[in-house]
Amino acid sequence: MLLRLLLLLALCGAGSAAMVVSVSLRGSWRIRSGNGSLELPAEVPGCVHSALFHQRLIQDPYYRFNNLNYRWIALDNWTYIKKFKIPFDLSKWRKVKLVFEGVDTVTVVLLNNIPVGETDNMFRSYSFDITHVVQAINILEVHFQSPVIYADQRSKVHTHYSVPPNCPPRVQDGECHVNFIRKSVTIETWWPHGHGNQTGYNMTVLFKLDGGLSFEKSAKVYFRTVELIEEPIKGSRGLSFYFKINGLPIFLKGSNWIPPDSFQDRVTSALLRLLLQSVVDANMNALRVWGGGIYEQDEFYELCDELGIMVWQDFMFACALYPTDQDFMDSVRAEVAYQVRRLKSHPSVITWSGNNENEAALMLNWYDIQSSNLSTYIDDYVTLYVKNIRRIVFEGDQTRPFITSSPTNGAKSTAEGWLSENPYDPNYGDVHFYDYVGDCWNWKIFPKARFVSEYGYQSWPSFSTLEKVSSKEDWSYESKFAHHRQHFTDGNYKMLHQAALHFKLPQSADQLRKFKDTIYLTQVMQAQCVKTETEFYRRSRSEVVHGEGHTMGALYWQLNDIWQAPSWSSLEYGGKWKMLHYFARHFFAPLLPVGFENEDVFFIYGVSDLHSDHKMMLTVRVHTWSSLEPVCSETTKPFVMKAGESALLYDKPVAELLRGCTNCTRQSCVVSFYLSTARELLSPTNYHFLSSPKEAKGLHKANITATISQQGDTFVFHLKTSAVAPFVWLDVGSIPGRFSDNGFLMTEETRTVFFYPWKPTNESELERSFHVTSLADIY
Repeated sequence: MLLRLLLLLALCGAGSAAMVVSVSLRGSWRIRSGNGSLELPAEVPGCVHSALFHQRLIQDPYYRFNNLNYRWIALDNWTYIKKFKIPFDLSKWRKVKLVFEGVDTVTVVLLNNIPVGETDNMFRSYSFDITHVVQAINILEVHFQSPVIYADQRSKVHTHYSVPPNCPPRVQDGECHVNFIRKSVTIETWWPHGHGNQTGYNMTVLFKLDGGLSFEKSAKVYFRTVELIEEPIKGSRGLSFYFKINGLPIFLKGSNWIPPDSFQDRVTSALLRLLLQSVVDANMNALRVWGGGIYEQDEFYELCDELGIMVWQDFMFACALYPTDQDFMDSVRAEVAYQVRRLKSHPSVITWSGNNENEAALMLNWYDIQSSNLSTYIDDYVTLYVKNIRRIVFEGDQTRPFITSSPTNGAKSTAEGWLSENPYDPNYGDVHFYDYVGDCWNWKIFPKARFVSEYGYQSWPSFSTLEKVSSKEDWSYESKFAHHRQHFTDGNYKMLHQAALHFKLPQSADQLRKFKDTIYLTQVMQAQCVKTETEFYRRSRSEVVHGEGHTMGALYWQLNDIWQAPSWSSLEYGGKWKMLHYFARHFFAPLLPVGFENEDVFFIYGVSDLHSDHKMMLTVRVHTWSSLEPVCSETTKPFVMKAGESALLYDKPVAELLRGCTNCTRQSCVVSFYLSTARELLSPTNYHFLSSPKEAKGLHKANITATISQQGDTFVFHLKTSAVAPFVWLDVGSIPGRFSDNGFLMTEETRTVFFYPWKPTNESELERSFHVTSLADIY
């Protein structure tokens, strides 16, 4: 059971000197299990798991198989108890209210042994009048019912038809009937960043009342406009789907956000800032808050405002159908009204979305609904998302667009009665795309869509992250632990399948070495796959091919992680950067050259998110795997890269390219390229493999050494290599921080990389923890 409480005692004075005083009930409480066998101290905000852990009654819930071992906690009923005094003379106060925010989830509230209210939705606030119950000294009890049992009971009451899915896939180890309870169900001006300043203004409003009384309220305000543009595109049968901020079309570059911990009391201000700073450090400008998690705390949105991160905000409905009985709808209406009121002042929030994948689930019949019953579920869908949620959103906020679902065909879905026959039509709206069987290096498997709001590949987190929640017997790709932590059907196999298409799989006889090498390779695979896909979407920005294209958004799945396990994330649990996140810093760069092949011709596109045109040149170099000196190089004549566009810069048959390079074949050479002026590098250096690395000829194990020095708060790693080295991975174990670059192709003898620590460290500690791996090391 997850609990997060914020309790305020609001007192309204009588007479002409009307005022409001809040008394916080945060801090020390006691909790008691259902049968009274356990009673212990607890903190609010907090949760039962945290209280049990702090009293050493349980281990870390994330350790090994504890998410299963501690299921009993969620099946029990728990009571939170607090004794408190009122620091005022109650006779002078006209009304006293008890205010709850974020109560998770089903409770009965008693004050001095008298029921004063109930809650059943963690996504809304509650206010209970306790004027005639409150005393100078009080005992407050919050009785929590097991959410698992409550959801099961609610599903049984709903007898006239089923609301699928009944249960999640077995591999996820999840609970059943989650769509019957309004709580988080986790998985197991202003300008956007890069486009201008996030200027805010301090506003103070002064209220003057009769009798000479006055009070004032101060707040930070921002100014920006947002439009969702859906209009005909020349050469296409569909409609555009992109956002304009302050009148400027913006390509959304980013990822999907999930709750950073199952236990919300662990989500500190420092962790939120670390994760969101990592967003902008990787050149992202947008996050989609996924509808299967939670509405984030105020500080999340405040930081997004500050950092220039656009937020696509889902309402918390995901991958399921939902009931529409009166009690459920009343709860949802209160939830939506509360969240819109709470979040609408944040300029970072650019759109509301009714749900995650429920249009697709219904219209593509994920739950095997009989055709004779389809109209019932369609009516429920329109009732919930259109007649209620959409209406309430527009009553509270008409400054942002509302999308009924993601993916959706947008205006086309609306015209078809809010549900399209094929919600994945690439000519409309946004799409989600996953393909674990096809070759991710083949850009032709990806949809040339208007906007791609979910796509991705899995990888394992680093060994230093896993080590904290595992034992020696777990350190194998075939261990029980490795299968237990994988909550995606055949996910471990699918990672190896994708990796084996282009890489040799690790074969070390040493079990631990093989496990670490496999972790490394899954991160290489994930980073390279998402790189190829994202670069395809970015270069599709300005073109329409066979009626498809004009792509204006790429939000990969997913940014952060909720525990230490294999997943699609680019940030590990706690914030450590995977190789994918370092790659994202390059493939989301504001100016980027993108290379690819078609019919044995090598093409390079230039992609610009800049606001002005720039004159530049393209340099193309070819290296052999066996030499640190380029075998050939060419630079184009200066050209103008237009603002906010992608354009073809270079094309040459591969055979012709190699003919000018001594002793080069597809297997023995690799291509790199970058954009520059005569004086400086303007883009990251990108690269293109002419063959799979597993077929590379002349690739040797590189002896890479590092000399570490300190410059202020930053550490400098001076690297030296004996050979060309692909996917060079620098790791300092559990020392928190990030490198300026990582996972790179090293084609020169020396390279300087910076390390930015997130906590104090020193040279000797870094030297002890430092380890470097490149691709040939795992063979």
